[in-house]
Amino acid sequence: MVASGRRPDRLATDGGEFARLLAENERYTESFDRSALTPAPLSGLAIVACMDARLDVEEALGLRTGDAHIIRNAGGIATDDVVRSLIVSQQLLGTDEIVVIGHTGCGLLGVDEDGLRDRLAAASGRRLDIGFGSFDDLEASVHRSVERLRTHPWLKRVPVHGLVFDVTTGRLLEVD
Repeated sequence: MVASGRRPDRLATDGGEFARLLAENERYTESFDRSALTPAPLSGLAIVACMDARLDVEEALGLRTGDAHIIRNAGGIATDDVVRSLIVSQQLLGTDEIVVIGHTGCGLLGVDEDGLRDRLAAASGRRLDIGFGSFDDLEASVHRSVERLRTHPWLKRVPVHGLVFDVTTGRLLEVD
């Protein structure tokens, strides 16, 4: 077993986590009733949030399926791919407000990117020049993403808000 409690190299055929997901999907389809929803979010919101498993965006914001586009990545950072998704969200699906959510205890906070690249190169035998988006100041990171989205030439001029989710209390704090 690994530190997470999961066995390494589990396959769906041995009753692993993937098999559990498929079984849960079978259960889900029995009462599925969302076929009338459109790809456009009902609230007009697009949310950029960290992928951290402790942050349940829908629950924290009182959203339901169909209410918002939720774009997640490590750090909740406004990367080029996030901008690409927001362009589609705005131009093709009508969103008119953006919320960026970072969180306390983020795995990217204080990461030594050179050290991480060295570790990956040693393990794989290949060196890649990839940026991971690490940061030393959580609020400043959220603020940078908010400003990038507010000023990006291909994004509509819409309200863009920044929030920090506190993983110990569940409270959202506004960042400007």
